[in-house]
Amino acid sequence: MYKIGVVGAGHLGKIHLKILQNAPFVNLVGFFDSDPKVREEIKSKFNIKSFDSYRELIDSSDIVDIVTPTLSHFNCAKEALKSNKHVFIEKPVTHTVEEVKKLIKLAQISGRKVQVGHVERFNPAFTEAQKLINQPRFIEVHRLAQFNSRGTDVSVIHDLMIHDLDIVLHVVKSPVKSINASGVSVLSNTPDIANARIEFINGCVANITSSRMSLNNVRKSRFFQKNAYVSVDFLNRSHEFIRLDSNKIPSDKISVSSPNFKPKESVIIQTESISTVNPIEEELKSFLNSIESNINPIVDLKAAQMALQLTTDVMEQITMGQN
Repeated sequence: MYKIGVVGAGHLGKIHLKILQNAPFVNLVGFFDSDPKVREEIKSKFNIKSFDSYRELIDSSDIVDIVTPTLSHFNCAKEALKSNKHVFIEKPVTHTVEEVKKLIKLAQISGRKVQVGHVERFNPAFTEAQKLINQPRFIEVHRLAQFNSRGTDVSVIHDLMIHDLDIVLHVVKSPVKSINASGVSVLSNTPDIANARIEFINGCVANITSSRMSLNNVRKSRFFQKNAYVSVDFLNRSHEFIRLDSNKIPSDKISVSSPNFKPKESVIIQTESISTVNPIEEELKSFLNSIESNINPIVDLKAAQMALQLTTDVMEQITMGQN
């Protein structure tokens, strides 16, 4: 069984530790955090081994799980890859696109697997809904969250919108043609609310709004395609599929007829909720499977580079508009 060590024991690091502590698919050897007080707190609270240095954790692990602030991702991953360790990195993969390009080269040299924590790819609502998404022409996204100073080390684009940029790139599969974006800073030094309208070469348009200034949490994406509409609620882990169909209607589907439709053509509404799957646990299991099966991780460094590049381009558009 592979041995995994976690670096970073903040909010998300604690979640990783709780999952890995009881995971049957990997052996958690311990964790490291640069703050001695945090190390002592986690060690006593969760009864997990605490390493006194990052080097010691690397030497004791087959896999390094990096859950530190974004600015330290590159150096942590670089040291682990140079030590021939498999690496899981929380999103954003690195602070700059140049840094992730260097990690791609290091991963190629070491021959080790690297996966990036774009966790919404493993949200059960999306994993089921993406089977229904086919060449979307228009995408509408709203990701709204209550303000939390924990995430303000980066902009709302890097903190929240990047989730949806990754999803959109994954389903559209076309180069970006143009970007129009705007955003404002409210309680932090970087944008806290932003909107981006992205047009792709294949004609698809995505309109994405992200905010950490909302009273309510919302994480919804809507995909419009020929004769169908797919709505994904990432927060409540459910999806809705509405489509035109002229075939016999299954008994478990809702049918709505309308005089505006062709004869024998109906609207079928299909809904599904999935709440028992933990997306973070699923992405970690998926990474272990890619190592054991020697296959490419679902969210590899190149996918993360594309998401970070688009995130950077959106941020540059916003900065240009403010000058």
